[in-house]
Amino acid sequence: MTSPERVAQIEQIRQFPATLAALVADLTDDQVTAVPIAGEWSIAQNVHHVVDSHMNSYIRCKLIATEENPPLKPYDEAAWATFPDAIGPDLTPSLTLLHALHQRWTTFWETLPDAAWRRTGIHEASGPVTLAEQLRLYVEHGNAHLAQVRRNLAAQSD
Repeated sequence: MTSPERVAQIEQIRQFPATLAALVADLTDDQVTAVPIAGEWSIAQNVHHVVDSHMNSYIRCKLIATEENPPLKPYDEAAWATFPDAIGPDLTPSLTLLHALHQRWTTFWETLPDAAWRRTGIHEASGPVTLAEQLRLYVEHGNAHLAQVRRNLAAQSD
């Protein structure tokens, strides 16, 4: 049986792409690529990163669900954020990927058997992680990047 908290988390995963898309709709290329806060990413980098990160997590979730304690390889997020596909102002491909990915991910979460939520994978940097923790972490991850985009927009308004 799925708890009300888990249902709410799954709903956040479902709604995240639409929330992000609405936040960045109608922005200019200059707004999307601006870095008004030292040490933070541009809006473009945030959007493209979320797709990279959530694709990695989706694959990790599938590995956890199908293998015994699979290794979950970390990646260099900062390095990935410097590639041309991660800094460009065209957000359409990433938003399209994010919508499709989260649709699949939502189905994964909604149909996961109760016993599977405790299955673990071993992350090289942080140790054992359960599917329940993956869900919680990626809800938090999405919210953190929404906040970063909002800070970026606010700084551009100052």
